[in-house]
Amino acid sequence: MNWEQAIDEFKVFIRLEKSLSDNSLSAYLTDINKFRSFIGSEHPTVYPRDVKPEHLREFLKTLSNIGIGARSQARIISGIRAFFGFLLINDLIDSDPTRLIDLPRTGRKLPEVLSVNEIENMLDAIDMSRPFGLRNKTIIEVMYGCGLRVSEAVNLEITDLYLKQGFIRITGKGGKQRLVPLGGKAAKCLVLYLEERRRLKISKGFENRVFLNRLGKSLTRVMVFTIVKDLALSAGIKKKISPHTFRHSFASHLIDGGADLRAVQEMLGHESILTTEIYTHIDREYLRDAIIRFHPRS
Repeated sequence: MNWEQAIDEFKVFIRLEKSLSDNSLSAYLTDINKFRSFIGSEHPTVYPRDVKPEHLREFLKTLSNIGIGARSQARIISGIRAFFGFLLINDLIDSDPTRLIDLPRTGRKLPEVLSVNEIENMLDAIDMSRPFGLRNKTIIEVMYGCGLRVSEAVNLEITDLYLKQGFIRITGKGGKQRLVPLGGKAAKCLVLYLEERRRLKISKGFENRVFLNRLGKSLTRVMVFTIVKDLALSAGIKKKISPHTFRHSFASHLIDGGADLRAVQEMLGHESILTTEIYTHIDREYLRDAIIRFHPRS
């Protein structure tokens, strides 16, 4: 089997059986095609069945030489490992060449979080007299109050809102659904915004979408990123933040306040609790920083 056939088989597998999003599918294929291009350039007669661990080590060395960092290398190898694992399970290769390859050490990078005061300052920076001021405040309140990914926020539908019950239904990665409690401030903003939204001219096909742009169509992720960046600038916040920072802050503030890790895992929609556990390290880092800065023996 040649590379094109093997990659096509893998593409069908991850699209249909793994139910991955288009973004995840694209990331997998990009990483695999990097390796395929390397093999085609350096070892043109090598097919998937012929790949050896030394080919992968050579590939990693090339990535390092062109300045690809350890974290990016680890992600690329993870995608390649998934590809060869699929081929092995389906008897398309005899052995997995990635089995003896160690992932580059990346360390654990803690996500940037905002303090409660910083979030309040950003919300206060919104000019409510301007068009879409209320919309912008509402989307920030919902992302922070429910721990949403930006894609989950922009794709939120009116039929996903259960305001009387205090929940919203979220469709996350792989089409998996979860119910997330809706806080009082976010719920109040949603009620006011939905009333304002009724006066908008809504484009056909977007009647059920919660957050709309000036054309009556769905907000894009890029637009939400711009809104967040502008608000951070207005609030005088120097941290490097994005819409995802509100999700990190949601989880961190819950855990710092004593919330159960399993409950936070469910609300975030994490498959593994190991992913959620990173937020338990944020408070420890804060404590460690305090000791280093203020203890006389440090």
